[in-house]
Amino acid sequence: MYNLNFDVVCKNDKCDVTLIKSIENDILFVDLKMEQAEIAVPEQFSIKWKISATNCCGVWNSFARNHTIRPDWSGVEAISRLASGMPIQQITAFDSKNKICVSLSDVDTPSKVSMGYCEETAEILCEVMFFTLPTNAVKNYSAKIRIDMRNIPFYDSIYETVSWWENECGYKSAFVPESARLPMDSLWYSFHQNLKKEEILEECRLSKELGMETVIIDDGWQTDDNNRGYAYCGDWSVCESKMGDMATLIDEIHKIGQKVILWYSVPFVGLYSQKYEEFKDYFLDKSGNEKDFWALDPRYKKVREYLCGVYKKAVTEWKLDGLKLDFIDSFVLKGKSLEFDERRDFQSLEDAIHALMSEIKAELTAINSDILIEFRQSYIGPSIRKYGNMLRVGDCPGDILANRSQIVNLRLTSGKTAVHSDMIMWNEKDSVENAALQFANVIFSVPQISMLIKDLPQEHIEMLKFYISFWKEYRNVLFDGKLTAKNPENDFSQAQATLDNTTVVAIYTNNVVDAKSDITVIVNASGFDSVIVKNAINKEFTVKNCKGEITDSGIVTDSLQEIPVTKGGVLIFKK
Repeated sequence: MYNLNFDVVCKNDKCDVTLIKSIENDILFVDLKMEQAEIAVPEQFSIKWKISATNCCGVWNSFARNHTIRPDWSGVEAISRLASGMPIQQITAFDSKNKICVSLSDVDTPSKVSMGYCEETAEILCEVMFFTLPTNAVKNYSAKIRIDMRNIPFYDSIYETVSWWENECGYKSAFVPESARLPMDSLWYSFHQNLKKEEILEECRLSKELGMETVIIDDGWQTDDNNRGYAYCGDWSVCESKMGDMATLIDEIHKIGQKVILWYSVPFVGLYSQKYEEFKDYFLDKSGNEKDFWALDPRYKKVREYLCGVYKKAVTEWKLDGLKLDFIDSFVLKGKSLEFDERRDFQSLEDAIHALMSEIKAELTAINSDILIEFRQSYIGPSIRKYGNMLRVGDCPGDILANRSQIVNLRLTSGKTAVHSDMIMWNEKDSVENAALQFANVIFSVPQISMLIKDLPQEHIEMLKFYISFWKEYRNVLFDGKLTAKNPENDFSQAQATLDNTTVVAIYTNNVVDAKSDITVIVNASGFDSVIVKNAINKEFTVKNCKGEITDSGIVTDSLQEIPVTKGGVLIFKK
């Protein structure tokens, strides 16, 4: 199975790369060591090998939206560095099994795992590339390539890789407070930058009544400019014409019974901020859009102290419960930033990002051990999980397919870290069943909702109330049960979580559900108005529509039975 021939491709003749292979528990490990003749910024090098392209169905990685196997001259790439992505990619088989899963022990150094179909030989070309972006100068480098070709479910290979990262590679995840696992009201899609104190408070009161326990106040609280963009970021002082006194606003929200998370674009300093002049010599070259905002360089102690001070002040003085730390993938070395500067206390950007995140975490957890820290795709890898306890799907407004597939991807790769949906939204003129599909497709995550509740039709409010209540009832199964999924090549046709004798299944197409658990709950997240079940003979069932109203009940009599369940409805089986 592991009779693989590896080729080292390196343009630098002063770079020596050696490989040592070993097999542990039916998994191949390749120990890689690189040594340069002198200390220098490493040039990209890669390790290549081929496998037979038998029983190959699709490609999976943590961001894949297109799972097709592409030709080797344009292969599918899993791009990774400390603040973006993760180095893992997999070829899946026709039966949702693993064909080959490749991952790296070093998740910080810029790298790329590529896989493509070789038309000349009907093989899969696998390639692992190191130093795909410029880094600091080094003389030596080492890492492990993990190659799993066992015929096991694709998700088990991923789960075991995550366990390897956590237990063997040292990437322990942050503590997750209970509030990170409860529904939230996010104001971005519902308000954008058009924030007003009284409207925020009204939204908090209404969303709390429906069961949302935290509000996320997004971009706009720091500026009276509502034209989007980041030209006014960097000062992080409150726009009083919108928000009034922030400490007072947060106190009023706390009295409603909700926690408060505030948005910050971590690296960005805008041209129109007061801090621009002070920090214009501390920007990363060719960062931001270089017209009206730039990204700070965390290799300077002055930068890290400023950012930590901003967040510490907010948590201390405003009694803030959490921070949404955005755009940390904008820390990238280019141009003049590659040159040495003795003013820096770090020359390595990766080390500096670690230092910044460590300092932020230490400062804030010293104030509040349950502080909430949200990161958003693409900053969701094993390193980032050390600092944040909430990982959110990247922006995909109204896109059910993207939201549900990326939730499954994040759940498979995030261990116990709380995975959140992108904020669900819909057109308030749509049918309540279609609106319910937005929620039904994100049940394996913590739901974030971004709709103006005061403008919703009554039946939409009833749907939200039911679904939030339903989600809380089965939260332990949805979150603590083992999540499995079918057909990754199709963005998953079905997913389920099982804990003890209870299974919650979400169907995304019109397929058959195995109802063998003592308690099986089926969420109709498809566009069809029925559910087909097997292994349910003599079980009692109850059907509820998307507003929680019972529409049918009975006992299953056939080995394969179709039961009417409206879109967004729920089918519950018990012995």
